[in-house]
Amino acid sequence: MKIQTHAYTILTILTVLSALLAACGGSASTPASGDLQGNLTISGAWALYPMMTRWAEEFQKLHPDVTFDVSAGGAGKGMADALGGAVDIGMVSRDVNPEEEANGAYWVAVTKDAVFVTLSDKNPVLQDLLKLGVRHDDFVKIYITGEITTWGELVGKPEITDEIHVFTRSDACGAAETWAKYLGKKQEDLLGVAVFGDPGVLDAVIKDPLGIGFNNLNYAFDMASAKPVAGAAVLPIDNNENGIADPDELLETKGEAVQVVADGKYPSPPARALNLVTKGKPTGLVQAFIEWILVEGQKFVGEAGYVQLTQEQLEESLQKVR
Repeated sequence: MKIQTHAYTILTILTVLSALLAACGGSASTPASGDLQGNLTISGAWALYPMMTRWAEEFQKLHPDVTFDVSAGGAGKGMADALGGAVDIGMVSRDVNPEEEANGAYWVAVTKDAVFVTLSDKNPVLQDLLKLGVRHDDFVKIYITGEITTWGELVGKPEITDEIHVFTRSDACGAAETWAKYLGKKQEDLLGVAVFGDPGVLDAVIKDPLGIGFNNLNYAFDMASAKPVAGAAVLPIDNNENGIADPDELLETKGEAVQVVADGKYPSPPARALNLVTKGKPTGLVQAFIEWILVEGQKFVGEAGYVQLTQEQLEESLQKVR
């Protein structure tokens, strides 16, 4: 298998077939093998992009006569592409709204992750932030109202006057919509310099010691080391608002982040399900691939650094796609 990775898109000429579930009824049985061929086009959420490429790789090992064209560009692009017929499947890392459903959006949840607040590991008050965490209302004052403008003000040290440089997303994306929902608003209400894509926001934050941004799980944490990406730090959310970053709020490794999301200890939002969207109920090759993801494909979720849905949620998704 050969995968070519570009800045924002991956083209895999390989892959994927699945099979139809052998059993009918409500149990998550294994899809039967079959000879499928064709091309699947998929676009959308940065949050799902690493997981989708892994699913495509594994699927290719079963059925090399199916080719894939997978690209990232934000949940908004995935939704628009799916509804407009530009792709077979849209990756959407936010809730699907009623208007989109009325226009034919048919969605199933396939895995779960969360949005994490990121900043430079050279931030002037980093040690204070890691000790105290940041409360929900203070995030509102940074990202929505603009009431908190300096790092010293945020940690109770007014003598520190370094200005907070706020970064948000320029693309219509699930991460920004989910983060805004946590703050009681929508993406367009977020303050800050707008940067394209998950990698763009992380790069901006790493390069700016006074910056603050937000990233999906698999961009905030490095896959190889399981630590925050080199040059970045993950800011604790003081979810219980006790003025201290408790052990389940101070997330120093990817494993810890995955666990708190899986245990329901991370606020939701910004924890959320990740969805696949088609124009109408999927059929044929698209249906077979999504069924495989919900059954055999789930064994790769943990390995790829995502959070598996509950069995009940998986059953619900299977029933929707059958």
